[in-house]
Amino acid sequence: MSCHKGRENVYSKRRDDSCVCDIVRNIIKAQDEVADMSCHTSCDRSIHQLLSHRNDTGPQNTTIPFILYCKGDCDPFVGSGVSRSSAYGKSFFECVETPIFRAKKFVHDKDCCVKLELLLPVSESCEVVKPYDKHGKVCQFFSTDKPITDFVETGICLTVDLEDFTGITCLDPVSPLSINEMHVPDNHAHKHY
Repeated sequence: MSCHKGRENVYSKRRDDSCVCDIVRNIIKAQDEVADMSCHTSCDRSIHQLLSHRNDTGPQNTTIPFILYCKGDCDPFVGSGVSRSSAYGKSFFECVETPIFRAKKFVHDKDCCVKLELLLPVSESCEVVKPYDKHGKVCQFFSTDKPITDFVETGICLTVDLEDFTGITCLDPVSPLSINEMHVPDNHAHKHY
């Protein structure tokens, strides 16, 4: 992968994509290969882990969760979206914020616009962990009193232009929980997050 934006690649005679775009492209390719085969942290290592376990007989990981860092301030990007939830027989809209994403697909093959799904951190007791401080820092989602053991799909997607990001951090491969698989405590009795 190349991070030399704007330089010509002597082999392809075209301008290289940004390194964040290249990595996300590889993540999607690896995830698609794993999904097609069955109905410490760096992106290269995470991609290798995802692909190397596809012939194992145990459960297969399907996703490389990742964090994006914005241009300029280099802060982690915290995605947000709104979903319809229900509790106690009532329907309402709930805001979801998270710095953890799953790449779903590129919108167009030749540019860097990609559809991302928001993933929420989940504790050992299957509780969705919300940040204990609203400053949008990644570590605020990973409190030591409720260690994160998994992630849950939200079904909330957003489309971003990867050209607007300068960095990416990949987590180890996982198979995010479906909201339907989660045991949600009574005080968090939502259908969706």
